[in-house]
Amino acid sequence: MSLDGVVHDPDVPFLYADDLGAVRGEGVFETMLLRGGRVRKVGLHLDRLTDGARLLGLPTLDRAAAARVIDIAAAEWVARNGDAEAMMRLAYSRGRESAPSAGPTGYVTVAPVPERIVATRSSGVRVMTLNRGYTTDFAAAAPWQLLGAKTLSFATNMAAVRHANGQGFDEVIYLSADGYVLEGARASVIAVTGRTLVTPQPGVGILPGTTQWAIYAEARRSGWEARTALLTVDDLCAADSVWLISSVTLAARVTVIDSTVMAAGDEGDFRDLVDRSITE
Repeated sequence: MSLDGVVHDPDVPFLYADDLGAVRGEGVFETMLLRGGRVRKVGLHLDRLTDGARLLGLPTLDRAAAARVIDIAAAEWVARNGDAEAMMRLAYSRGRESAPSAGPTGYVTVAPVPERIVATRSSGVRVMTLNRGYTTDFAAAAPWQLLGAKTLSFATNMAAVRHANGQGFDEVIYLSADGYVLEGARASVIAVTGRTLVTPQPGVGILPGTTQWAIYAEARRSGWEARTALLTVDDLCAADSVWLISSVTLAARVTVIDSTVMAAGDEGDFRDLVDRSITE
């Protein structure tokens, strides 16, 4: 569905061959969870996409139009599939190289939640740590690297996941060159000890996590301590539990970090917290 609200046949070509989102990755995207007939945390996702578009120098997103299309796409999904969960992706690119005056390209797709994601919610993930190749002060020194934007240039992240899969792991946690925890290849990281949540501090070259933000807001309302800090792998291994947090998976418990098997413990309170955080 394009941002003008027109529903397109998914089996018919949609993008022009010279769209800069496809040929250069010049664009941003958001992936959202459609659950119970509603897309969750739309405002947070549009905030992040708008910020990312600004970092790339893209035209300002028409938020009202995007929100309308999200609602229409959700209604179309529900009409065809009932309350089945879905993954909604909103992409926004610079548009055609040969026709810059035509403006940006924007569209929404909706698909079932992949079985891989459904499985990790209950079975957890084995994680390999990988060096991201920059220090925690790099993002501030080199804003043109777009480390805080969810860009369409996602090839490096997926290459990291494939590398980890080849070593017998499910997911990746990136480390900075100076040894601090950054984020997953496609998720935020939260360490839980008792009723205290800790996530890597912003400004170290990580994507702001929409679901992590929502969990922190709910945690503080519920009397938990929720803070940011520079974290090491040792800090993760010493926590009661470690979670990869993302909008569609929601929360996948980390069962192994490199060669360290994480202790299995009660996770009900945290899972309840996650569920409450996306109810609005």
